[in-house]
Amino acid sequence: MPVRPRILYVSDLAYQARGRRYCDEDIFLSSRLRTHFDTALCHPLDAAALMDGFDAVVVRNSGPVLHYQKEYDDFRGQAAARGTRVYNPQTGRADMAGKQYLLELSAAGYPVIPTVDRRQDLEQLPVSDQYVVKPKAGADSIGLDFVSRERLDGLAFGDILVQPRIDFRYEVSFYYVDAAVQYALHSPDPDRRWVLEPYRPTEDDLAFARRFIDWNTLDHGIQRVDACRTQDGDLLLVELEDLNPYLSLDRVTASTRDAFVTAMSASLHRFLETAPVPETAKPRSPER
Repeated sequence: MPVRPRILYVSDLAYQARGRRYCDEDIFLSSRLRTHFDTALCHPLDAAALMDGFDAVVVRNSGPVLHYQKEYDDFRGQAAARGTRVYNPQTGRADMAGKQYLLELSAAGYPVIPTVDRRQDLEQLPVSDQYVVKPKAGADSIGLDFVSRERLDGLAFGDILVQPRIDFRYEVSFYYVDAAVQYALHSPDPDRRWVLEPYRPTEDDLAFARRFIDWNTLDHGIQRVDACRTQDGDLLLVELEDLNPYLSLDRVTASTRDAFVTAMSASLHRFLETAPVPETAKPRSPER
């Protein structure tokens, strides 16, 4: 029998995410991947110690890495040094590298919520009653705060981003495998971010989301483009999640879940075929 690829699937099954159940999503997804791969699950803190025994490491719902930043940096360093194949590849330019990309996209004129990180640039932001302050290394709304215009001068700049608080109709997310959109979901109630419903994107919506997928230049992997619909009807980027985006697979139909698993499995096969074989990988004899 031919040897099947071995996948180390990284997830923090016990992480208590607000409005989401990481464990359910990863139990489902890893169980379906077993049709195509020999699959083992591990906690993110164990990934560096275990990864040499696998053909690729799939990082899924591993939780905000700021909770274990040193260990995560060590994992990235060891994976790069050993040539370990990590999916998503560690070349992402968006949330994988922090939220600096929001500044870059804002400065380049992309349709993103205006963002600055220096006191002298505050005048570039639209006038607003409130502003959003978030850490550059933040995730899952950790450290996010809302401040009045009067409080802006008292902020300690350096590791934070400042944006105007947008009065939006709803948030919408587009879910991609490689460069292909799989589905879209939206949260009709702005105060209930993770109460999601299916969304049928227009061609303009897809063109909006595709601009950020193209900008990120990831050849393989899963990405989520989060946007908000303004009162004027425009879409503005909120986040481009390319590290471990939660997929809300419990909010889509069974056929959409099946199609997603098929797309992800095909993407992983392509990734294993095109990515260099790590030096630490040991040849295995076919089973008899």
